Amino acid sequence: MGNAAATSAYGILHPVRAWPLGSDGSDLPEEAMGPGSAEHRLAALVIAVLLVVGGATGLVNAALDGTVREGVTGWTYTATMVGLLLSAVPLVVRRRVGRWSTFGLVLLGHLVYVVVAQCIDDPVRYASPMMLLFSCCAAAWFLDRRMLGVVMALTPVACLAAMAGSYPSPVGLAVQVGVHGGMLVLVSVTVYLLRRRVQRLLAATEALSQRDPLTGLANRRHLVDQAPRTWRSARREGLRVAAMVLDLDHFKQVNDVHGHAAGDAVLRGVATALSDSVRPSDLLARLGGEELVVLGLVADPAEAARLAERLRSAVAGSRSGHGHPVTASIGVALVNPVDGEDVTEALWRLVDRADAAMYEAKQAGRDRVATSRVPRPRSAPAGELLDPPTLPGAARTDAG
Repeated sequence: MGNAAATSAYGILHPVRAWPLGSDGSDLPEEAMGPGSAEHRLAALVIAVLLVVGGATGLVNAALDGTVREGVTGWTYTATMVGLLLSAVPLVVRRRVGRWSTFGLVLLGHLVYVVVAQCIDDPVRYASPMMLLFSCCAAAWFLDRRMLGVVMALTPVACLAAMAGSYPSPVGLAVQVGVHGGMLVLVSVTVYLLRRRVQRLLAATEALSQRDPLTGLANRRHLVDQAPRTWRSARREGLRVAAMVLDLDHFKQVNDVHGHAAGDAVLRGVATALSDSVRPSDLLARLGGEELVVLGLVADPAEAARLAERLRSAVAGSRSGHGHPVTASIGVALVNPVDGEDVTEALWRLVDRADAAMYEAKQAGRDRVATSRVPRPRSAPAGELLDPPTLPGAARTDAG
């Protein structure tokens, strides 16, 4: 599997949870509007505010003499405004609204505008088509492209239905519908494009926060974020979680003799070789400096040892652009996940055990694989300066 494919498999460039991009880079996925999501709560709050503002404004108009027609029409108008206020209550209480519900409420807003225009004596003065601005903006921000297209197509129709009795001349009516409907559609498109821009910026920021800038591999944050999924899969499939910590041998000498640019090239070459060697389900991440980790599911220690040996061979066969060879010492540790444990703590305990095994591989001669046993105090192999053991939150430099 190539490096680009590995990046996708590891989820390094997964979309942002708030205002996410869809598979086509534009639409909002259904899961983004699922219960409890930030987008879900924001949509409910915004639509509730719009309903309250619309209902309250309508009641103010109803209180003005000569604004709303008398009789059944006036009572219909008042009931409609009260209905808007009451419809906001469930949104505020539940603090959630689905994408289809949002679509329905936006269409209801267009219908309410038409009803209001038919219930008042002077729609041009008291029921401007700009009232649709609220629902058009909500549609542009919260709905996907297809739903927004339906809303934009119905907007001029709503304007026509509301203003038909106010302009005796068909030409004058067409001009007014074109001006107001066109303005609303233009605003909708502008808000939609702004939303896409925000989505892309947030997605790029999220990707950068979860990716190592030098190698393009996952970083510590992404490793922690993905650990719960790995633990759940292990429990569901009855497998073990294996951590394989790799530390490049004599990497400090490469930096000291050939310079940090050469060291960076070696790290990039190793990252590419490992990305081509790991399984699609494995997670390859850079912990810091010259230390990397592979997290995956295995059936037994023998399978973990075979995977680690494949990684060791991949590193030994890798070459940087300058042709510098490099080897790696690898430590392997396994764990059986249990229900109720703190996954983050369990992850770093597992990585620390693999880190201890990696030091045993160093002491045994380097360029080999060692399996975790009982952790013990570590001493640096002769002739090589080792970094301190990797701990959560610790940082390393490439010169280590």
